[in-house]
Amino acid sequence: MTRVKAGFTRRRRHKKILKATKGFRGARRTRFKAAKEAVIKARFYQTRDRKNRKRDFRRLWITRINAAVRQSGMSYSDFINRMKNQNILLNRKMLSEIAVRHPEAFRKIVEALN
Repeated sequence: MTRVKAGFTRRRRHKKILKATKGFRGARRTRFKAAKEAVIKARFYQTRDRKNRKRDFRRLWITRINAAVRQSGMSYSDFINRMKNQNILLNRKMLSEIAVRHPEAFRKIVEALN
């Protein structure tokens, strides 16, 4: 029996991890152990933040709508409640875009709810 060294396999495994650390700083890019830990954490954050991004955007849309609605003298919750009662099916993303890009059109929507 001859001993089998891990040379090729180990190098291939290390190269795969080190390639994934492109753009990282310091030892996290060059040393295998630090790079491996960095890649594991980066992948964890990546998964978590894909979900968080959805929350963040919804919060942004609600803030924009609230600011636009308050200029017309109505609260956000009252506005959304009236939208639902009158079966106006515009989602928060679209309402936010209208409020930011077309304030006059948004004002007409608010007036239609009064």
